[in-house]
Amino acid sequence: MPLVTTDILKEYLPEISGTGSDTELSDLLDRVEAAIARFLGFPAPDSSVTKTLAVATYTLYIDSYMYDNISVLPLPVRPVVTITSVHADPDREYGADTEVKADEYEIDKQQGLLIIKTNTSTVGFTNAYRGNKVVGTFGFTLFHKDLVHAVCVYASQLHRAKSSQGKKSNTLRGATTSYLPNTIPQEVKEILYPYRNSFVII
Repeated sequence: MPLVTTDILKEYLPEISGTGSDTELSDLLDRVEAAIARFLGFPAPDSSVTKTLAVATYTLYIDSYMYDNISVLPLPVRPVVTITSVHADPDREYGADTEVKADEYEIDKQQGLLIIKTNTSTVGFTNAYRGNKVVGTFGFTLFHKDLVHAVCVYASQLHRAKSSQGKKSNTLRGATTSYLPNTIPQEVKEILYPYRNSFVII
């Protein structure tokens, strides 16, 4: 289910009224949000192979703590909604004796960080392939209005460009119209950059 509703998207498409196009618009929102989630560096959630911006459950495997601070574990998805469990185990068995308990760390939800509390006896985080396992819910809500705007701007652009999809230009009565590629608009990218995962380098 997409984060943005068809009613919100139709505010950006005043030429559409009624509910006749709702299924088409909902499918478009699913595809647009998957593309934006990929741009932000989101993996697919546990329940699907399709990436999403909406709140979902993820099982994350992280190789290492922050390069200059062993007490901080950067998460590959943010914002954080809830954390269910954390394990640090270089042997990748994730037994009870490798659990980092909830009262041993703090959560920076917006930055996507788990931070070991000072003066806490804990197994801590590890530096090993898939050594840190984190289960939790992550994603955006309608509270993130700038992200909602970004989705709607991109989706409305794609909807209006349906007739020119796959075309570089069109000539009619001797006049040629050139079309821009249907890539994520720069206006949308500017909104998305602050949310982009630091693991994404391109």
